[in-house]
Amino acid sequence: MGTFSIWHWVVVLIIVVLIFGTKKLRNIGEDLGGAVKGFKKGLQEGDEAGKDAAPRQVDAKEAGGNTIDVTARKENV
Repeated sequence: MGTFSIWHWVVVLIIVVLIFGTKKLRNIGEDLGGAVKGFKKGLQEGDEAGKDAAPRQVDAKEAGGNTIDVTARKENV
């Protein structure tokens, strides 16, 4: 009773087609597909822009091997 069989989904699909019509459903599908494509394109552009702006880590060899390890302490004034 908690799950729907294939026949339940077929009946629901038929009712939806009768209410909205095939042309309206086709337009909704095209709009949804365009939105998904635009979203994916935006993610790819964001990744490319993020790679350019990401800070580059410099290891000790590139820095000339001279590194200073410090610890910051708060002074009571």
